Amino acid sequence: MSKTYFTTDHEWVAVEGDIGTVGITNYAQHALGDIVFVELPDLGKSVAKGKEIAVVESVKAASDVYSPVTGEVVAINEAVVEQPGMVNEAPEDNAWFVKIRLSNASELDGLMDHEAYSAFVNGLE
Repeated sequence: MSKTYFTTDHEWVAVEGDIGTVGITNYAQHALGDIVFVELPDLGKSVAKGKEIAVVESVKAASDVYSPVTGEVVAINEAVVEQPGMVNEAPEDNAWFVKIRLSNASELDGLMDHEAYSAFVNGLE
């Protein structure tokens, strides 16, 4: 069973074992509007917590997506590259961006759980 964590930059990571599946939250996709382009990193790329791992462009703006964890990209979701609108339809489900093999699981301690993230988002409105 996976456990999902959230960042203040509106990324989520669902962790199962040493693999974290990363995407953007529903709040983020709603703020961006209609997403028209997604750029993902190459397989095997080393990523660092807090550093850019992807770019999403909408009809409103372009936005960087930051890695919530440090590790190696072990899978990318080509479907969101081919159909960027998926991110608007299922941002916290099928429209994940990358899977990362975590190199330091203790980094998860600084992230929010679903309840804390919901409270954080409610504070923004």
